[in-house]
Amino acid sequence: MSRVIVETATYDPVKLPVQIHMILDSLGGRDIIRSGSRVLLKPNLLAPAPPEKAILTHPLVVRAVARYALACGATVQISDSPAMGSIERVLKSSGIQDAISDLPVTVRAFSANRSIEVGEPFQRIEIAEDALDADVVINLPKLKTHGQMLLTLGVKNLFGCIVGYRKPEWHLRTGVDRERFAQLLVHIYRAVRPAITLLDGILAMEGEGPGTGGTPRALNVILASTDAIAVDHTVCQMLGLPSERLLTNRFAAQMGLADGLIEVQGDLPQVQDFCFPEMTPLVFGPRIFHGWMRKHLIQRPATASATCKLCGECWKYCPAKAISHDRHRVAFDYDRCIRCYCCLEICPHGALHAEEPRFGKIFRRVVDRLTATPRSATAACSMGPHSSPR
Repeated sequence: MSRVIVETATYDPVKLPVQIHMILDSLGGRDIIRSGSRVLLKPNLLAPAPPEKAILTHPLVVRAVARYALACGATVQISDSPAMGSIERVLKSSGIQDAISDLPVTVRAFSANRSIEVGEPFQRIEIAEDALDADVVINLPKLKTHGQMLLTLGVKNLFGCIVGYRKPEWHLRTGVDRERFAQLLVHIYRAVRPAITLLDGILAMEGEGPGTGGTPRALNVILASTDAIAVDHTVCQMLGLPSERLLTNRFAAQMGLADGLIEVQGDLPQVQDFCFPEMTPLVFGPRIFHGWMRKHLIQRPATASATCKLCGECWKYCPAKAISHDRHRVAFDYDRCIRCYCCLEICPHGALHAEEPRFGKIFRRVVDRLTATPRSATAACSMGPHSSPR
């Protein structure tokens, strides 16, 4: 049985470190982190963004965990593989650089990787050597929505252990198949196997996450466990989402990594009206119709011309090379687009969003009526920003 600790918290610079240290103690942190051990902290460092955008793990969380590991006598490294910008730029804009400036920690982006055997269906995956060689990996995800995978939590955060230039390759290899990508994520989790996962849900993100298109929402909660999958299950419970709707949960169970027995310690809030991104089927039915469906039925990235700065980040990163541009606008080749929504993640101006074609809306409404499927669990919604954490 896995245990998940739930703690009500805010970004109070005095109280939060005390709470995090007590959580880590309760999880057996002083037995897990031995004197002289090499500890790797893996926060979410997607792209340059300030804390109030709720895109990255908060600097106070990173600092508190780093101080705890140092107090245990460990050497501490903080690493990720940002999708946009150098890790130095990400740390500066996020406030993490200032938060850890007085701590003897090493900070560097993942660079070297090692190929490991993972079996079917991928055979081998190249994962950052730093993540594989650390004695202890502490996973520090941010609670956010995700246009492709619905939510990015503990398991999804470890995709950052794929060295930057390899990420687009894996998006392209898994293509439009969300289930195949979820399998990949679970294989990465099994290879890295973090000793502790502590999720920052104090200021979370809903709506069109996980980048600048999402909406910050104060949930004032931290969840932690020695089992990242149990954390992800518990977040689903908190948000009123059937656990199997998060595909990584489903494949973790199929791969024997989760038995479904979870003890929740603390008061788990029941979040009302959490705004999930729209999730439409990518392809289904006879293969001959797949091309037409991808173009006319399923959601796709689109740009808001008024806010697009033509900075080039989207078309440089696009794994499928489905984005072109001229002097005035960007354009999408929806036949090539694999719906990974990397462009939405990395757009620094919030100029990209996921839209549903007109035929797609009609089709979905018909299906919903025929199947009487309630949409509250995964429906998109139009909501203003919620209050910030105290």
